[in-house]
Amino acid sequence: MKELTIDYALRATWQAVSKMYNEEAKHYGLTMAIGFTLLSIDPKKGTPSTALGPKMGMEATSLSRILKNIEERGYIQRKPNPKDGRGVLIHLTALGLEKRKDSKDVVLRFNEVVREHVAEEDLTSFFKTAMVINKLITDKKVYIKSTN
Repeated sequence: MKELTIDYALRATWQAVSKMYNEEAKHYGLTMAIGFTLLSIDPKKGTPSTALGPKMGMEATSLSRILKNIEERGYIQRKPNPKDGRGVLIHLTALGLEKRKDSKDVVLRFNEVVREHVAEEDLTSFFKTAMVINKLITDKKVYIKSTN
């Protein structure tokens, strides 16, 4: 396609952001996926394993691999959920909390630099647009199947 489409702008930007995060994560012995997972775990109360996938928008199989990996690295511990005997809470270890802080610092730095270069009203418009796109997709308003 020669013209700039919304889809292209979203994909190209996300690929650039993803690549940037992965390159930065290497300095901390992490990947973007691991950093995102650590940021999604409640640092005080832990997070139910069943809530983590939906919170992150990930499939259970992909999340299982990441959780196994970060458990082997000593970043998390799995503990029985006291409110649900069948469930498991994912808790960050001291090392996991340290790596979570590194991840958070990287994300905050990115946000800081973008905010230095983009006007507040443009960011407000960007967030509004993103919310509209998400709602259109969630409400299945983009591709409507005909009943014929």
